[in-house]
Amino acid sequence: MTEQLLKIAKEAETALADIFADIDAVSMKNTEKVLDAFRAHRVSESHFAPSSGYGYDDKGRDTLDRIYADVFGAEAAFVRHGIASGTHALAIGLYGLLRPGDILYSVADKPYDTLDEVIGTVGEAGRGSLRDFGVDYMQSDLKDGKLNLPEIKANLEACGDRIKVVFVQRSKGYLDRPTLTVAEIGELCRLVHAVSKAFVVVDNCYGEFTETLEPTAVGADMIIGSLIKNPGGGMAESGGYIAGSARAVELAGYRLTAVGVGLEIGASLGQTKSMYRGFFYAPHTVAQALKTAHFAAYVFEALGCEAVPRYSERRSDIIQTLRFGAPEKLIAFCKGIQSGSPVDSFVTPEPWDMPGYNDPVIMAAGTFVGGSSIELSADGPLRPPYTAFLQGGLTYESGKIGILRAAEEILKL
Repeated sequence: MTEQLLKIAKEAETALADIFADIDAVSMKNTEKVLDAFRAHRVSESHFAPSSGYGYDDKGRDTLDRIYADVFGAEAAFVRHGIASGTHALAIGLYGLLRPGDILYSVADKPYDTLDEVIGTVGEAGRGSLRDFGVDYMQSDLKDGKLNLPEIKANLEACGDRIKVVFVQRSKGYLDRPTLTVAEIGELCRLVHAVSKAFVVVDNCYGEFTETLEPTAVGADMIIGSLIKNPGGGMAESGGYIAGSARAVELAGYRLTAVGVGLEIGASLGQTKSMYRGFFYAPHTVAQALKTAHFAAYVFEALGCEAVPRYSERRSDIIQTLRFGAPEKLIAFCKGIQSGSPVDSFVTPEPWDMPGYNDPVIMAAGTFVGGSSIELSADGPLRPPYTAFLQGGLTYESGKIGILRAAEEILKL
């Protein structure tokens, strides 16, 4: 490691001391909520027993559902290892709530790229998108980085009950916009529920446990996320969750399995223990990822890179964007992150045409769980301004090493 980078690292930790203390305080509060829920539901080793076949009366599965609901301030929830990704979980929720003739209204700019074909804004007709089933789509963009509440209110009043889902992506995804706070989402929920019967659905990926409340605690009807991101704590091997109002979760459960069956079936197949353990670790693991993100922002700002958010800004998700302005710098950064990973450190990432994305994407992910983004990883589309989206870090120490290795690769150019 160069003397220059070691000096920057030392300066970073001094500058970030108060922010790190605040992150630890949030982690403590969230850990207390998780432990309270475990105690209230009398979690024991018997909850980890696998079920097979239909999975009727799976005590561990059903109890974990109730724990998620309690911790997230929701009426109901379900957590399933068979949910393949965040996009899969989002599709379950959206198809569960929307019907022909309804409008899906995205109010925080365009959703994440992988939802384009689910919604039907791109791709061939006839493959089963929401548009194929007669669901229309409309969108409001942020105004000066904030939800455009007057426009949202006017559209809700103009369209009436046709708007069935008001969709909010909490994190920025691949867009150049701020992440929304829980308080901002709460203000939106109050507005929507005052003028319409629409469900407020939040893509909560990357946001869980970054604050002391989740969007369901401030009025969201449904939040959706992936277990190989924040709530899996680096322990869950796969899966996703949906939490929210009892009616919204019930409808999503019918889409998960079948109408009339819902959440009564679904064998755990021995995956339950890792999901319990991951949720227990999650507040602490998210804190490690947040510290890694702040550290990365400081280091790369010191090297002349534009970091969003800046190192001193508080976060409502674990994503750190770094704008390099040139494809070779983005590629070098991802190579450095890969070389600092515990798994596949010898692999060299290259851009490729990843399914569900509109541009070639480069990804660095030397993770214990394939594609896990609560573990230190980075990716970005090969398009201007050549932005890396960094997330994760199971431990701050390993995250720090990965960031410094990535900085070394940039300095070699």
